[in-house]
Amino acid sequence: MTGQVAEAHGTTAGTDVLTVGVEEEFLLVDPHTGAAVPAVDLVLEQVPAELRGQVEREFQTSQIEIGSPPGLELSSIRHSLGVLRKALADAAERAGVRLLAIGTGPVDGPVPPVVDKPRFDRMIERFRLLVPGPGNNGIHVHVGVPDPETGVQVLNHVRPWLPTLQAVTTNSPFSRGEDTGYASWRSVEWERWPSVAPTPFLESHEHYQRLIRQLISSGVMLDEGMLYWYARLSAKYPTVELRIGDVCPTVDDAVLVAALVRALVATAMDDVEAGRPALRTDHHLLVAAHWRAAHDGLEGEGVDVTTGEPKPAWELLDRFVERIRPALERHGDWAEVSDLLGGLRRHGTGAARQRAVYARTGRLVDVVQDVARQTRG
Repeated sequence: MTGQVAEAHGTTAGTDVLTVGVEEEFLLVDPHTGAAVPAVDLVLEQVPAELRGQVEREFQTSQIEIGSPPGLELSSIRHSLGVLRKALADAAERAGVRLLAIGTGPVDGPVPPVVDKPRFDRMIERFRLLVPGPGNNGIHVHVGVPDPETGVQVLNHVRPWLPTLQAVTTNSPFSRGEDTGYASWRSVEWERWPSVAPTPFLESHEHYQRLIRQLISSGVMLDEGMLYWYARLSAKYPTVELRIGDVCPTVDDAVLVAALVRALVATAMDDVEAGRPALRTDHHLLVAAHWRAAHDGLEGEGVDVTTGEPKPAWELLDRFVERIRPALERHGDWAEVSDLLGGLRRHGTGAARQRAVYARTGRLVDVVQDVARQTRG
């Protein structure tokens, strides 16, 4: 998380309206072939000086990341993401490459090297061949919380709903030149890392910290930064971070996810304050629900974690939205979210849009071009 993004969180802690900030990771590709290219340093050189505090390297040299300053209004998130995406797309083109908001690379090619950084070197030394492809690109949404104990209780309350949010963001159906059969292949590749998992049910902040210490001691993590649970507390800032989704193809999609996440956290905080217990969903049922979300997206079925039964994914999303609607209305987000959900229903997820382009043309280079168009806005 960039410094500008993180420092402003928590300034409204304790109020009825929560801050929200968004991080997005992107893929850099050859404009002619669509294959990932190790061009992050070239692109960074072209980023305007006034925006460099909101742009960072990611794990691989084919990736680059932006972070919006946190805000109270969706309009400010929309503006920040729009400005940053356009500036980064322009910088990429000046560097001779193209910027893609996509979960992982659809076109086969050499795996770009990891960024030269001591921590990343240690990760490769420890975990070896877990880097599976051109780069895994996600969306991370930070929402301000008043204190760590509240944050831990929020994590307990949000965990049953995260498969539905994952289905909304699915945006990586192709890999190595073919359709994987999954709506989010990034999710499948990402789960190779041993600390990737649904967030466990937590008894307290002390329990949370104890688990981190034990996981580091076990060797599956080098440090707290490798706590890759689908929802976690920020190690440095007063936020809950939800990190379950593929990066979204458009600013509209990202704004929708940010609004849904903030409303979910706000709803959880209402439940905590009212003393309503969190649903203790079985870990293996959550794993199944996340697998189904990655496989089907919104275009198939999901798993109802209250019953274990399959349900149409859109039915689960409609139920989720109705659950958080009071928080959406309190934040002034309901009208925009309703409109954005209508667009999502008409156009489908990012995965569905990619497949629609491929069905028309049979060319992955056309998929890449369409994703690049959506990325820029």
